[in-house]
Amino acid sequence: MLRLSTGLKSARSLIQLRSGACFVRYSSSSTSALAYKSLHRKRKIPSLPTVDAPQWSAGSAVSSIIYETPLPSKSPKTQHVLNCLVQNEPGVLSLVSGTLAARGFNIDSLVVCNTEVKDLSRMTIVLDGQDGVIEQARRQIEDLVPVYAVLDYSRSQIIKRELLLVRVSLLGQEYFHELIAHHNQEGEAAEEEYRRERYHPKNLAPSQALRQKYEHLDAISKLTEEFGGKIVDISDRNCIVELCAKPDRISAFIALIRPFGVLELARSGMMALPRTPVEGTQDDGTDPTKEAADVVDSSQMPPS
Repeated sequence: MLRLSTGLKSARSLIQLRSGACFVRYSSSSTSALAYKSLHRKRKIPSLPTVDAPQWSAGSAVSSIIYETPLPSKSPKTQHVLNCLVQNEPGVLSLVSGTLAARGFNIDSLVVCNTEVKDLSRMTIVLDGQDGVIEQARRQIEDLVPVYAVLDYSRSQIIKRELLLVRVSLLGQEYFHELIAHHNQEGEAAEEEYRRERYHPKNLAPSQALRQKYEHLDAISKLTEEFGGKIVDISDRNCIVELCAKPDRISAFIALIRPFGVLELARSGMMALPRTPVEGTQDDGTDPTKEAADVVDSSQMPPS
């Protein structure tokens, strides 16, 4: 009798019978996401209609295949942002990336990290493609066992951020071109040609070269402050700039800082969170993050 009562207690701790429904307690493992989807998925699949199969001839079957096959979609490819909530365990990243690679997608950006919730990670994927194809890929990723849900932020108002770390030369463009010639193995003739430049650091007095170096540092500092970044490291030849901003703003900063001589660059992928609407305001469907060039057509403006 004691063994029977112990067995019943252990069975009750695993299975709870309430109003004829069976709820199974699951531990934190790769099957927890699968159990979550099975408990929260309330989709009633309708029964298939029973109809008689048509009698096809060879000619009519070929005509149906040729003339009724839909043409390839001509809709333009747009940028899509997928937010995947996945189980924090080894192999999830390879599963998701392998699913996208099997469908021929080139991932533009991928950022994954654990969240404040134990055993839960957030994965942000940026890729280009047509809406229908992206939706098929999203559903296929969501069907994976360790994936809880996949959200598409493509048509939502979101906050986008990227992190940039760039090492910029302080010695001037002439020294930077000489460094490129040295690493490209163009020979000593190319290096000597760059050393004949008037403003090459080796052709200037030490005080003048030091003054020019700090002028470059001051220009880089002002440009970085305008973009909301900061300089995190300074040496005698280069400095490291840190910037966190939208992807378009990051690209614009790289284009402006490139003439100084970009020695090394590290750019993270895009992270995104949806905006929370303010109560009492009406959403007119416009994107507040659009730039002026995206709204105003410059070709329709007067010459002035």
